[in-house]
Amino acid sequence: MIERPKILIVDDKPENLRALEIVLSDLNVDLVRAKNGNEALKATLHHDFSLALLDVQMPDMDGYELAAFLREEEKTSRLPFIFISAVYTDNPAIFKGYEKGAFSFITKPFQPEILRNKVSFFIEKYQQEIALSEINKQLEQKNAELLESNNELESFSYSVSHDLMTPVRALRIYTEMMQQGYEEVLDDEGRRILGKIESNAQKMAQLIQDLLEFSQLGKKELNKTKIDMAALLQSVISEVSDFNPHHATIKVKDIPKADGDTALLRQVWTNLLSNAIKYSAKSDKPEIEIGSYNSADDIVYYVKDNGVGFDMAYASKLFGVFQRLHTNSEFKGTGIGLALVHRIVSRHQGTVWAESAVDHGSTFYFQLPKKSGSGK
Repeated sequence: MIERPKILIVDDKPENLRALEIVLSDLNVDLVRAKNGNEALKATLHHDFSLALLDVQMPDMDGYELAAFLREEEKTSRLPFIFISAVYTDNPAIFKGYEKGAFSFITKPFQPEILRNKVSFFIEKYQQEIALSEINKQLEQKNAELLESNNELESFSYSVSHDLMTPVRALRIYTEMMQQGYEEVLDDEGRRILGKIESNAQKMAQLIQDLLEFSQLGKKELNKTKIDMAALLQSVISEVSDFNPHHATIKVKDIPKADGDTALLRQVWTNLLSNAIKYSAKSDKPEIEIGSYNSADDIVYYVKDNGVGFDMAYASKLFGVFQRLHTNSEFKGTGIGLALVHRIVSRHQGTVWAESAVDHGSTFYFQLPKKSGSGK
């Protein structure tokens, strides 16, 4: 339950305190009385106030001295207060009040409506700050929970990947031993079955490796430099040439430099180019176009192919882990490549998307900011 705002009213005359209580009686607040500065300071130890109304002329400790004490204490250093005075109404006195940290100054006799409006303003401001503080606390808690979940997921993925890799290696070794040691005993069907086992073991090993790479990506700090993207792309094209058996034509247009992590953006180019080569394999004349264009604050790079394409109704699944729009019998893959692309680009404060149509090819875009942040 949210407590009502509390207002500290300080005046050495009981009739003035009573008058303040009457004027403010229709506001949804709790008023705490103090007849002098010492009582006011004690009240701040037991209550959290949203506003203080201070009489200026009081014996022993006047309103200015009380204000100075309130500003020195951490708990009340930001407490807004209004000076109320019937004696010091000249400009120098008012200026002195503001120098002591007053948020407003009211002279007696005052119009009740003016005081109520001023108090209502500060109370509303106080309630907004409380609400904002609560929202921030909830966001911090959600962020902490999300970070913990991500850490647990990465730890789980790393552990499972390593635990699974051992039996997969053993399976591949035993399969190879069977193929080499019992070749004369095995008939065609036996060799076919062993081939299937070997093929699936390789696929499983690749899947585990991709999953491990994906889980480790979130922990790796970005090492950002100015990258010659054209040179990086040419290096990637040379590396994937062995995986281009149908000799797809690759056309490269203007590729400007960018700020980023060279190793990670190499992975982006590798995954997008490998996909373009793979999904254009069945075209009569497979062609791939790589280029870029500028927007006000970003550079957009793209990889376009004339391959099988996909239905845009399923585009939301593209960048999820293990999400595939084609069967493994049509095109081999683990369903992690584009998830890696999305995660890498996101860590560079960028975005990634695709446009496509069935049998009319696909274009994958990734956008990087011209002014790069830390990316942590």
